[in-house]
Amino acid sequence: MSRRPLAYDVVVPTVGRPSLAALLDALAAGPGPLPEQVLVVDDRSAPRTPLLASAVPEALADRVRVLTAGGRGPAAARNVGWRAGTAPWVAFLDDDVLPPVGWRAALHADLVDLPAEVGGSQGRLRVPLPDQRRPTDWERNVAGLETAQWATADLAYRRVSLAAVGGFDERFLRAYREDADLGLRVTGAGWRIVSGTRVMVHPVRPADPFVSVRLQRGNAEDPFLRALHGPDWRERAGVPAGRRPWHLATTGVLLAAVGAAAAGNRPLARWAGVAWIGLTTDFAWRRIAPGPRSAREVTTMAATSVAIPPVATWYWLRGLAGLPVRRRRPAPVPGPVARPSASASASASASSADGTGRPAAVLFDRDGTLVHDVPYNGDPAAVRPVDGARRALERLRAAGVPTAVVSNQSGVARGRITRAQVDAVNRRIDELLGPLGPWLVCEHGPDDGCHCRKPAPGLVEQAAAALGVDPRDCVVIGDIGADMQAAAAAGARGILVPTPITRAEEVAAAAEVAPDLAAAVDAALQGSSTSSSGEDAA
Repeated sequence: MSRRPLAYDVVVPTVGRPSLAALLDALAAGPGPLPEQVLVVDDRSAPRTPLLASAVPEALADRVRVLTAGGRGPAAARNVGWRAGTAPWVAFLDDDVLPPVGWRAALHADLVDLPAEVGGSQGRLRVPLPDQRRPTDWERNVAGLETAQWATADLAYRRVSLAAVGGFDERFLRAYREDADLGLRVTGAGWRIVSGTRVMVHPVRPADPFVSVRLQRGNAEDPFLRALHGPDWRERAGVPAGRRPWHLATTGVLLAAVGAAAAGNRPLARWAGVAWIGLTTDFAWRRIAPGPRSAREVTTMAATSVAIPPVATWYWLRGLAGLPVRRRRPAPVPGPVARPSASASASASASSADGTGRPAAVLFDRDGTLVHDVPYNGDPAAVRPVDGARRALERLRAAGVPTAVVSNQSGVARGRITRAQVDAVNRRIDELLGPLGPWLVCEHGPDDGCHCRKPAPGLVEQAAAALGVDPRDCVVIGDIGADMQAAAAAGARGILVPTPITRAEEVAAAAEVAPDLAAAVDAALQGSSTSSSGEDAA
């Protein structure tokens, strides 16, 4: 019996490159299931010409949708794209790649049998290089995509994994590091990203001689990644260390030479100048030696090797200086997420619609509800589950009720902990209590005005979307009034489990109160308000 084709959307952010038409032509050709939709996101800030000047291939004529992102960068454009789709998988492509014949069939084969814990599938990139000569520095730079981890030139994500982490962080305004950040958050939330067998061709675009200098702007992103994910983010994201220490040293001796000369200290100026020449010559030769060594390439490498160290250092220091403001600024609020499909929603919500009274899902607060509250905890060793937590969760699993966690973690915004530490604690909780499903975390502070921080409904809505259910069919279990307010704002049922820090007025205001987690789960499974009301418990 043949299997039903797996549904997927394709999202292509673009700034109107001519290569977009070639991408669509190639995508339409060959065997394999067609995408449900091809969501082309126009990220030009002031479009003056039509995005698709030529006709869309006939095979995709009723599937291509053009959306606009307003020039907010590729992270925002990809968010616009995937949130407008409905298929359970989202394949992200760059607008300058060329799918070879058979790519669609290979994508389907890569995705169709993946286990549920896999949140993403990475395609293999091939960068054609010239046969008749050695590649230039720019060509070698692009060829580095062949070994890049989580490059969104060809990366398919499960929609629920995107919804669980809120998609791309739109504070990344350039096409740099936003894919590494998303991969770190998806894997930190418990999903795996695997390598597929499909191959995508990524041609080398023409570039001017100083493209390598402009690329140094990306150094401003590295301090932000470290702040978000901890000092080991490079190792976990598969990002090489690069030459920053050498660039800092080269810039340092250059400044020393200039300063000493201005102060009249000729010996120091001479020593520092020799050191600068040596470091710059070494850097230039490392770039010239593997290349074609033509007069033009040697001249370009010599000039740009002088410029790159101070430019890279400048952007890195600029990234450090802007870090406090950038971290305080709330990440964009995830918009509504379309259901994977009507059948998927019906299946996931069957438990609430089959007359048994079971909820479609139970969403838990973390600190004070599942584990004892340790303020700003970044240490997995300090995790202690509350009494009966494992047994209560096993009851939900036995009943087939999915779960998720919705947790405010303002310590990230306050600089008390990193997101990497939050993820490490969450993984430890999964180890102790068993898999809890998607982790929805708000990193914002109380004054950031975000939609996701409880008592706002954002986390509850995101968790329901990640599980493919209606938030009105969910139960939220928490220990403070903000948990109950978030549930009410999302239309969900809330059950309060007070702790010593729960205020009396929060208990009085709660629609349902349970004495402990086990009793709260019992009440959730019974499907009606059988626990004490706040008024009775006061």
